[in-house]
Amino acid sequence: MENSFEALITTYIENKVGISENFLSDDLANSLKQNLLVLNQQDLLITAGTGNSEVIAYDSAVRSDSIYWLDKKNNNAFENAFFEQIEAFISYLNETCFTGITGYEFHYSLYEKGDFYLQHYDQFQNNPSRKYSMISYLNSDWQPADGGELLIHQENNNQKIAPTQGKTVFFKSDELLHEVLVTQNIRMSITGWLKCD
Repeated sequence: MENSFEALITTYIENKVGISENFLSDDLANSLKQNLLVLNQQDLLITAGTGNSEVIAYDSAVRSDSIYWLDKKNNNAFENAFFEQIEAFISYLNETCFTGITGYEFHYSLYEKGDFYLQHYDQFQNNPSRKYSMISYLNSDWQPADGGELLIHQENNNQKIAPTQGKTVFFKSDELLHEVLVTQNIRMSITGWLKCD
Protein backbone atom coordinates (compact mmCIF):
# COMPACT_ATOMS: atom_id res chain seq x y z
CA MET A 1 0.00 0.00 0.00
CA GLU A 2 2.81 2.42 0.86
CA ASN A 3 4.29 1.84 -2.61
CA SER A 4 1.17 3.29 -4.22
CA PHE A 5 1.22 6.17 -1.72
CA GLU A 6 4.85 6.90 -2.54
CA ALA A 7 4.11 6.73 -6.26
CA LEU A 8 1.45 9.43 -5.86
CA ILE A 9 3.74 11.69 -3.86
CA THR A 10 6.87 11.19 -5.97
CA THR A 11 5.14 11.84 -9.29
CA TYR A 12 3.33 14.82 -7.76
CA ILE A 13 6.66 16.35 -6.67
CA GLU A 14 8.12 15.73 -10.13
CA ASN A 15 5.26 17.10 -12.19
CA LYS A 16 2.50 18.59 -9.97
CA VAL A 17 0.33 15.59 -10.90
CA GLY A 18 0.62 12.44 -8.82
CA ILE A 19 -0.34 9.18 -10.50
CA SER A 20 -0.50 5.69 -9.03
CA GLU A 21 -1.53 2.96 -11.45
CA ASN A 22 -2.71 0.59 -8.70
CA PHE A 23 -3.91 2.71 -5.78
CA LEU A 24 -7.09 0.58 -5.78
CA SER A 25 -6.85 -3.18 -5.99
CA ASP A 26 -8.87 -4.87 -8.75
CA ASP A 27 -11.12 -6.47 -6.14
CA LEU A 28 -11.93 -3.17 -4.44
CA ALA A 29 -12.34 -1.30 -7.74
CA ASN A 30 -14.72 -3.97 -9.06
CA SER A 31 -16.76 -3.93 -5.86
CA LEU A 32 -17.04 -0.15 -5.87
CA LYS A 33 -18.01 -0.21 -9.56
CA GLN A 34 -20.78 -2.74 -8.92
CA ASN A 35 -22.01 -0.63 -6.03
CA LEU A 36 -22.11 2.45 -8.25
CA LEU A 37 -24.00 0.59 -10.97
CA VAL A 38 -26.60 -0.61 -8.45
CA LEU A 39 -27.04 2.94 -7.12
CA ASN A 40 -27.52 4.13 -10.68
CA GLN A 41 -30.12 1.42 -11.40
CA GLN A 42 -31.97 2.56 -8.28
CA ASP A 43 -31.98 6.17 -9.58
CA LEU A 44 -30.05 7.38 -6.53
CA LEU A 45 -27.50 9.46 -8.43
CA ILE A 46 -28.12 13.18 -8.76
CA THR A 47 -27.23 15.69 -11.45
CA ALA A 48 -23.82 17.19 -10.73
CA GLY A 49 -23.56 20.93 -10.32
CA THR A 50 -20.74 23.45 -10.04
CA GLY A 51 -20.04 25.37 -6.87
CA ASN A 52 -20.89 24.35 -3.30
CA SER A 53 -23.91 24.34 -1.01
CA GLU A 54 -23.71 28.13 -0.66
CA VAL A 55 -23.54 28.86 -4.39
CA ILE A 56 -24.40 26.02 -6.77
CA ALA A 57 -25.35 26.05 -10.45
CA TYR A 58 -26.56 23.33 -12.81
CA ASP A 59 -25.60 23.69 -16.46
CA SER A 60 -25.33 20.62 -18.68
CA ALA A 61 -23.35 22.70 -21.18
CA VAL A 62 -20.57 22.89 -18.55
CA ARG A 63 -20.87 19.58 -16.73
CA SER A 64 -23.07 16.59 -17.53
CA ASP A 65 -22.15 13.76 -15.14
CA SER A 66 -24.17 12.35 -12.23
CA ILE A 67 -22.88 11.84 -8.69
CA TYR A 68 -23.58 10.11 -5.38
CA TRP A 69 -21.85 11.30 -2.20
CA LEU A 70 -20.04 8.67 -0.15
CA ASP A 71 -20.80 8.72 3.57
CA LYS A 72 -19.71 6.47 6.43
CA LYS A 73 -23.33 6.55 7.59
CA ASN A 74 -24.15 4.34 4.60
CA ASN A 75 -22.10 1.61 6.30
CA ASN A 76 -21.21 0.08 2.94
CA ALA A 77 -18.33 -2.38 3.34
CA PHE A 78 -16.63 -1.41 0.07
CA GLU A 79 -16.97 2.32 0.61
CA ASN A 80 -15.60 1.84 4.14
CA ALA A 81 -12.61 -0.03 2.71
CA PHE A 82 -12.05 2.90 0.36
CA PHE A 83 -12.25 5.34 3.30
CA GLU A 84 -9.66 3.26 5.19
CA GLN A 85 -7.32 3.50 2.21
CA ILE A 86 -7.82 7.26 1.99
CA GLU A 87 -7.27 7.73 5.72
CA ALA A 88 -4.06 5.69 5.53
CA PHE A 89 -2.88 7.85 2.63
CA ILE A 90 -3.69 11.05 4.53
CA SER A 91 -1.69 9.82 7.53
CA TYR A 92 1.23 8.99 5.25
CA LEU A 93 0.96 12.33 3.45
CA ASN A 94 0.81 14.32 6.70
CA GLU A 95 3.75 12.42 8.19
CA THR A 96 6.01 12.66 5.15
CA CYS A 97 5.01 16.03 3.65
CA PHE A 98 3.55 17.93 6.65
CA THR A 99 0.40 18.88 4.70
CA GLY A 100 -1.92 19.22 7.70
CA ILE A 101 -4.90 17.54 6.04
CA THR A 102 -7.77 17.19 8.52
CA GLY A 103 -10.66 15.80 6.46
CA TYR A 104 -11.96 14.64 3.12
CA GLU A 105 -15.07 14.29 0.95
CA PHE A 106 -15.70 11.93 -1.97
CA HIS A 107 -18.46 11.05 -4.40
CA TYR A 108 -19.06 8.52 -7.13
CA SER A 109 -19.14 10.08 -10.57
CA LEU A 110 -20.78 8.50 -13.60
CA TYR A 111 -20.47 9.86 -17.14
CA GLU A 112 -22.77 8.43 -19.79
CA LYS A 113 -21.78 8.41 -23.47
CA GLY A 114 -21.44 12.02 -24.63
CA ASP A 115 -20.88 13.46 -21.14
CA PHE A 116 -18.02 15.85 -20.26
CA TYR A 117 -16.88 18.50 -17.79
CA LEU A 118 -15.37 21.73 -19.14
CA GLN A 119 -12.21 23.40 -17.80
CA HIS A 120 -12.32 24.22 -14.09
CA TYR A 121 -10.42 24.45 -10.83
CA ASP A 122 -11.55 22.39 -7.84
CA GLN A 123 -11.21 24.97 -5.08
CA PHE A 124 -14.16 27.29 -4.42
CA GLN A 125 -13.65 31.05 -4.39
CA ASN A 126 -15.79 31.31 -1.26
CA ASN A 127 -14.21 28.34 0.57
CA PRO A 128 -10.51 27.41 0.35
CA SER A 129 -10.77 24.21 2.42
CA ARG A 130 -10.13 21.85 -0.52
CA LYS A 131 -6.36 21.41 -0.76
CA TYR A 132 -5.80 18.33 -2.92
CA SER A 133 -7.98 16.62 -5.52
CA MET A 134 -8.02 12.84 -5.89
CA ILE A 135 -9.70 10.78 -8.59
CA SER A 136 -9.77 6.98 -8.54
CA TYR A 137 -11.00 5.26 -11.70
CA LEU A 138 -13.27 2.21 -11.96
CA ASN A 139 -13.13 1.41 -15.68
CA SER A 140 -11.78 -1.97 -16.73
CA ASP A 141 -10.84 -2.63 -20.38
CA TRP A 142 -10.85 1.10 -21.19
CA GLN A 143 -9.77 1.75 -24.80
CA PRO A 144 -8.36 4.92 -26.41
CA ALA A 145 -11.49 5.16 -28.58
CA ASP A 146 -13.58 5.46 -25.39
CA GLY A 147 -12.27 9.01 -24.83
CA GLY A 148 -13.16 10.46 -21.44
CA GLU A 149 -9.59 11.39 -20.57
CA LEU A 150 -8.73 13.79 -17.78
CA LEU A 151 -6.94 16.67 -19.49
CA ILE A 152 -4.76 18.67 -17.12
CA HIS A 153 -3.55 22.02 -18.42
CA GLN A 154 -0.01 22.99 -17.52
CA GLU A 155 2.32 25.48 -19.12
CA ASN A 156 4.16 23.65 -21.92
CA ASN A 157 3.04 20.28 -20.57
CA ASN A 158 -0.63 19.38 -20.88
CA GLN A 159 -1.35 15.86 -19.66
CA LYS A 160 -4.06 13.58 -20.99
CA ILE A 161 -4.77 10.78 -18.51
CA ALA A 162 -6.84 7.72 -19.43
CA PRO A 163 -9.40 6.72 -16.74
CA THR A 164 -8.23 3.12 -16.39
CA GLN A 165 -9.30 0.97 -13.47
CA GLY A 166 -7.24 1.19 -10.27
CA LYS A 167 -5.46 4.38 -11.32
CA THR A 168 -5.58 7.35 -8.96
CA VAL A 169 -4.62 10.94 -9.81
CA PHE A 170 -3.61 13.52 -7.18
CA PHE A 171 -3.01 17.29 -7.54
CA LYS A 172 -3.52 20.62 -5.76
CA SER A 173 -7.12 21.75 -6.02
CA ASP A 174 -6.37 25.45 -6.58
CA GLU A 175 -3.43 25.04 -8.93
CA LEU A 176 -4.28 23.11 -12.08
CA LEU A 177 -6.98 23.85 -14.62
CA HIS A 178 -8.44 20.56 -15.83
CA GLU A 179 -11.36 19.04 -17.71
CA VAL A 180 -12.96 15.72 -18.59
CA LEU A 181 -13.08 15.15 -22.33
CA VAL A 182 -16.20 13.77 -24.00
CA THR A 183 -16.60 10.10 -23.19
CA GLN A 184 -17.78 7.50 -25.68
CA ASN A 185 -18.48 4.88 -23.05
CA ILE A 186 -19.80 4.75 -19.49
CA ARG A 187 -17.03 6.28 -17.36
CA MET A 188 -16.96 5.73 -13.59
CA SER A 189 -14.79 7.12 -10.81
CA ILE A 190 -14.62 8.18 -7.21
CA THR A 191 -13.70 11.85 -7.08
CA GLY A 192 -12.92 13.86 -3.99
CA TRP A 193 -10.82 16.27 -2.04
CA LEU A 194 -8.45 16.25 0.90
CA LYS A 195 -9.31 19.21 3.09
CA CYS A 196 -8.02 21.51 5.80
CA ASP A 197 -11.21 22.54 7.62
